[in-house]
Amino acid sequence: MNQASGEMSGSGGDVEGGDDQEESSSSPKSTDALEEFRKEWKRELESSPQHVVKQTTRSSEAENIPHNVVDKATTYFKLGIEHEEKGKMYEAIQYYRRAVQLYPDIEFHIFQGHAQSAFPEETHIDEDNEVTYAEEDVEGEVEEEEFDPEKTDLLTHLQLLSLRQQRRSLCFPHLPTNATHISALPMEVFLYILRWVVSSELDVRSLEMCSKVCRGFYVCCRDPEIWRSACMRVWGVKSGNLSSEYPTWRDMFIRRPRLHFGGCYIAKTTYIRHGENSFQDQFYRPWHLVEYYRYLRFFSDGRVLMLTTPEAPTSCVGLLKRRVPPARKPPILSGYFRLHETIVSIVVTPSIDRKSTRSYSNFVDSHTFHLELEILSHKKALHGQLAWRGYSVFTQRGGIETNTSFDLVAQRYPPFWYSRVKSYMAETKTPV
Repeated sequence: MNQASGEMSGSGGDVEGGDDQEESSSSPKSTDALEEFRKEWKRELESSPQHVVKQTTRSSEAENIPHNVVDKATTYFKLGIEHEEKGKMYEAIQYYRRAVQLYPDIEFHIFQGHAQSAFPEETHIDEDNEVTYAEEDVEGEVEEEEFDPEKTDLLTHLQLLSLRQQRRSLCFPHLPTNATHISALPMEVFLYILRWVVSSELDVRSLEMCSKVCRGFYVCCRDPEIWRSACMRVWGVKSGNLSSEYPTWRDMFIRRPRLHFGGCYIAKTTYIRHGENSFQDQFYRPWHLVEYYRYLRFFSDGRVLMLTTPEAPTSCVGLLKRRVPPARKPPILSGYFRLHETIVSIVVTPSIDRKSTRSYSNFVDSHTFHLELEILSHKKALHGQLAWRGYSVFTQRGGIETNTSFDLVAQRYPPFWYSRVKSYMAETKTPV
């Protein structure tokens, strides 16, 4: 049995040894076949048209990339856009990443360039070698007709031109710029800016100056809602409706009698009075020339300031800038006014010193001045004159009330004339 098992084991060992020899002989053949398959697969890939296209595109992209940092980032960003449009998101992200690493604001830089290219311009060289820029004609643009004031007004003419030329933008930049142009603003935002230009102080002069910039500014500055708000600020519910006398809100604001808020009204009074006789010469009788000014400053909310002083306007108009007057001698009278047609009714009182009247609160003397003025126009100065129509003083002293009216002598009560003060409209807090 042992011999048989030994023989069997010997025969089994021979079989295992034969298998090992077969595996060792077949392994180099399989590796050779695998290497040949890999080489043949690489040859097929290299000879395929897709691989050739990728290599050519990569080489062409590398050649097209400039050396400048901004231009290089721009090229990478545009390549990312192209790959994104083709659906190759991974490659697009890689190009975007390179572009941002080179120039962080590359996206803003590119789209700003596209916004400028949306308004192409031509350059013209004059005889003096000065380069000027002109807007490129849009295809199918209608030739501009000459304005005929007998047929239509200027606002309607400009609106028709904009409709025919299909121009939706407010305006166009005259010179190329890297900053955001005002034409990029929506129309609603620009109209809101114009309301701040007019402001609650009704600075319509600045609005008229804005209308001289270009055609689009002119049309926006004639917006009826802005002028309607200005009329409501002056007359309130008494503004009424448009009529044949005032066909537009702008005509009503300009032609209807009103007060000016961008300056003050000044009246200069001059008269001669007798002086005292001298002790040495009884025949010497001096005469004195008396000269003083009255100032009126109106605010759009119904407040008014009045000052009577011998000082010249250059040193006094600054005191009337604020609604709350400063404490000074002579005091500035403050109060309110009401406008009815062409008559301005004013009630002003001097400021009371609280410290000096604290212990005599039951016997405080008070003075209230009542003025009635009429709005007049003189030559080209519309509503620039205020003529006296009534003046009285209501006095309360020691519990007794008295009312004194004055005779309006032309020499003592000359009319007020309007004078614009630039500093009054330098700032504002609320729009119209």
